[in-house]
Amino acid sequence: MDINSRRVVITGMGIISPYGIGHELLWENLIAGKSAIRHIHNIDSTDQPSKIGGEVVNFDAADYLDKKAIRRMDRFTQFAVVAARLAVKDSGLDLSKEDKTKIGVVVGSAAGGMTTIETNHIKLIEKGPTKCSPFTVPMMIVDMAAGQISIDLGLMGPNKATVSACATAAHSLGDAMHLIKLGYADVMLAGGAEAVMTPLGMAGFGVARALSFRNDSPEKASRPWDKDRDGFVMAEGAGVFILEELERAKARGANIYAEFPGYGASADANEIVAPCEDGAGAVLAMKQALKFSNLKPEDIHYLNAHGTSTPLGDVAEVRAVKKVFGDYAKNGLLISSTKSMTGHLLGAAGGIETAACCLAIRDKIIPPTINLDNPDEECDLDFVAHKARKVEKLDAAMNNSFGFGGHNCSLIFTRY
Repeated sequence: MDINSRRVVITGMGIISPYGIGHELLWENLIAGKSAIRHIHNIDSTDQPSKIGGEVVNFDAADYLDKKAIRRMDRFTQFAVVAARLAVKDSGLDLSKEDKTKIGVVVGSAAGGMTTIETNHIKLIEKGPTKCSPFTVPMMIVDMAAGQISIDLGLMGPNKATVSACATAAHSLGDAMHLIKLGYADVMLAGGAEAVMTPLGMAGFGVARALSFRNDSPEKASRPWDKDRDGFVMAEGAGVFILEELERAKARGANIYAEFPGYGASADANEIVAPCEDGAGAVLAMKQALKFSNLKPEDIHYLNAHGTSTPLGDVAEVRAVKKVFGDYAKNGLLISSTKSMTGHLLGAAGGIETAACCLAIRDKIIPPTINLDNPDEECDLDFVAHKARKVEKLDAAMNNSFGFGGHNCSLIFTRY
């Protein structure tokens, strides 16, 4: 089979973000330049180094799931299942009329069931092993988001979970796209979910000095490429998408957000946390994405950057972008980091940012990078500072996601 003969498009989105439920709510806030970062309330932050984040504060699993299901799902899995339902609804798919053996799921997480691990460890220490939940293991393991989605919707196609830290959702989307191109499935649900704003999660990243400690000014804490950036801001949520073979989508009259022609993946092979200073791994991923999408650098009109607001990462990405895009990096390419508003959703970040790319293409609007008040000297590209920008042409967007362990992933979406 010629994999290039099967084109893949995005026909549905399911988003749970720090703004709330739904992709249009996400988009409305992003183009308004509104920060979702606030003081956290779901855990006791008294002794936490970082007391701020992008919590999903208005999510009640009981609005979507029955009590039995809720008891058997960690928060990250609840996010994933609800996001999957939203994506199916948005796509217009009637699953009762579909061949479910040709519909699969690739949905991952960076950390999995952190709440389950922590609460049951406390029970183990305080009350003994018999007081732990019998569902501890299936609730905490990362693959359970994909597993529970397939059970909830009755999907029998390829099913797996990708785990690559902050590149998880992006890799999930890329892998799902390939499964359609290779004929293993006609429709895939793909993305990521994360709920790591737990005592251990916040403490672990905090003591590693990866997080922003700008506790007195939450909305200004995430500031990619700014001289005063001091770390990323933790966030949670999910992004799940319907990927569909093009001719099939056209035949049923589906709404097509964007085409998904290719992606690139690489490793830094450098260090477990710090990126390559010269951005070498990121360069490989972006060049691969362009190659497999049959696009030139100047064909990309918008880059949704990884842009986490870390001192090392932001500069390394800029260096990589300059190497890939050359003069066009400074003279034409528009770049922004939506993490400046949402915070960093770790394994779900690539999902939230895929929505931003597809909706940017739909509306020809570039979401801004907020809090970029005093740019780092080396970060001298057009980061669409402060306010969204309406453009005349936006036919292709790239999304970068880079994870601990040196995992790099670049996705490309184009106007159909």
